[in-house]
Amino acid sequence: MENEVLHVISKRRSHRAYAPDQLTQAQLETVLDAALCSPSAVNRQPWHFSVVQDQGLLDKINEEARKVALTRDESLRNRRYADPNFQIFYHAPTVIFLSASPDSSYAPIDCGIAVENIALAAKSLGLGSVILGLPRDAFSGDKREELEKALQFPEGYGFVIAIALGTATDDKPAHEKDRAKISFIR
Repeated sequence: MENEVLHVISKRRSHRAYAPDQLTQAQLETVLDAALCSPSAVNRQPWHFSVVQDQGLLDKINEEARKVALTRDESLRNRRYADPNFQIFYHAPTVIFLSASPDSSYAPIDCGIAVENIALAAKSLGLGSVILGLPRDAFSGDKREELEKALQFPEGYGFVIAIALGTATDDKPAHEKDRAKISFIR
């Protein structure tokens, strides 16, 4: 079956290399509008979106995440941290952080839906993206409050998920579809 939405879904990839060119304001507004269109449980819209284009702040978050991750046993941390040049945002020019209040048990799911809307909107505009969980490490260390303030999280909100955006400079094939992961109960 052919349609524009299914085509975008089939072409979206997680990119891990970006050109330094910043998103245009029109591109940024488009992906944010897509995020705000996301469905949420009981229409609570539990999220807050912090758009960061300040590379100094992204570097600070990266360093804090690395510092916290390296305190854990090697078997419990992402293997990418073994590379001293690893950067959790893959040098993307824009990163959107989603935060939410812990009061809503559905907030992580709702934020996941919103971040996927951002990823699909970005792909439809010819942009690359990668959805990120690793920044959570930065928010479990000593600088959590400082970083939450710098990202303008609303009072009581905490990090849920992030997404890096930009012009992708890498290319990768689609992952294999494993139909064995589907059960039909009829």
